[in-house]
Amino acid sequence: MVLTKPFDCFGLGYRTWRFTISTSADRLRVSVRDEVGASIDQKTTRDDMLNITLLGINYSPETTGIAPYMTDLAEELSARGHNVDVITGFPHYPAWEIDPGYTGRSIDEDINGVHVHRRRHFVPSPPNALGRIKMELSFGARSITSKWGTPDVIVCTSPALLATAMSLGRARMTPRRPAIGIWVHDLYGQGVVETGAMSGRSARATARLEAAVMKSADGLAVVHDRFVDHVIDQFGVSPADVTVVRNWTHVAPIAVGDIAAARARFGWAPDETVVLHTGNMGVKQGLENVVEAARLADAQKLPIRFVLVGDGNQRPALESAGAGIDRLDFVRPLDDEAFRTAMVSADILLVNEAPGIVGMAVPSKLTSYFSSGTAILAATDVESTTADEIRASGAGVVVPSGSPAGLLAAALELAGNATKSAQLGQAGLDYCAASVGKTASIDTCEQWIRELAARRGKTPYSVPTSTITKKAVDAR
Repeated sequence: MVLTKPFDCFGLGYRTWRFTISTSADRLRVSVRDEVGASIDQKTTRDDMLNITLLGINYSPETTGIAPYMTDLAEELSARGHNVDVITGFPHYPAWEIDPGYTGRSIDEDINGVHVHRRRHFVPSPPNALGRIKMELSFGARSITSKWGTPDVIVCTSPALLATAMSLGRARMTPRRPAIGIWVHDLYGQGVVETGAMSGRSARATARLEAAVMKSADGLAVVHDRFVDHVIDQFGVSPADVTVVRNWTHVAPIAVGDIAAARARFGWAPDETVVLHTGNMGVKQGLENVVEAARLADAQKLPIRFVLVGDGNQRPALESAGAGIDRLDFVRPLDDEAFRTAMVSADILLVNEAPGIVGMAVPSKLTSYFSSGTAILAATDVESTTADEIRASGAGVVVPSGSPAGLLAAALELAGNATKSAQLGQAGLDYCAASVGKTASIDTCEQWIRELAARRGKTPYSVPTSTITKKAVDAR
């Protein structure tokens, strides 16, 4: 892939930059050169601190998806004494438009001890495959033409894959180059197939690029045990280069003294079952299933209400499809306190995935759901990573995706069994404490970063023979 374009790198002036991303023998090759053929270089200075740079398009104040984890990691590493820089985009997710409070081309600020460097980038509307490619290239261009300082370790988050590839290219051209790690939240090649965004030759090319990018890093951190086999078997990554860093609960529990009053504030009747879905409303979520379940509930005049909280590129279409359905509510993203209160006050928390979504990602909402103590209902492929996580936690019930009648029946069954619902909610709390705690996950991530640095001779820490954590028991 070659991008040659004259543009103002937002502060560097108009020049022609050539970005070339290619694979050869399953290895990644990236070159970045200006119009006179000079590669971008970087001045290097030493510091007694471990300098860590995190590159990722999502960061606070975004409240869903990857951003909360990026933010937590950066701030916690800073609190532990590391010097942390974050190169990120302008807030845009899940609305897929730049937050109007963020203007200009670049914003550099210190937030909670972290040096945050925001770079404006293209945002597609609607976010189709071509638009996302353009967005990633746009963010990648802004990232690699920013000042990086002298990091000991660079951690790139994927998504965004193309921006990660470009950053790897620049990092490898840096004198005394830093260690490079990739924090894998989604599996791109699998994702484009499962969502129907690509097929055939383009899907295979994406998978080859993803494999080359992953193999070019010094190490990977993946967010679920099931990702380990994929990156080893499909990408050819050495087992010694893979660490599991579980997504953690980033939402603090809240005590709601008067549930009835809280429900009344949301407009929920005391005698109706509230099924609450939060977060992104995109293709992957397949929320048409929920709209049709609500339509069935209307037709049968059942005491149940489906509530969709959040935003996303599919929201307008969903609202149009759901027009006139009395037992369906759309709610804009809530502030932190209202969000936590809603999860506790609802009867059931819903995870819904489109048919065919199996292994591309782990819904980030799950960790928040576990912390609420509310029973979970997952409408997903029974072999999906999401279904595995629900079974492992014991915190919910799994029903097949794409079945409005099945979803409605399962919700009504849970509503009629208060004892089972309470047991599921408690299991979520127990799993949250035992398996997805913030401190334990960030401890693992920090140790992974130290090991990356050691591989490049940046720290005195020893490197173990393998960094794969013990896999969770397969609960299927």
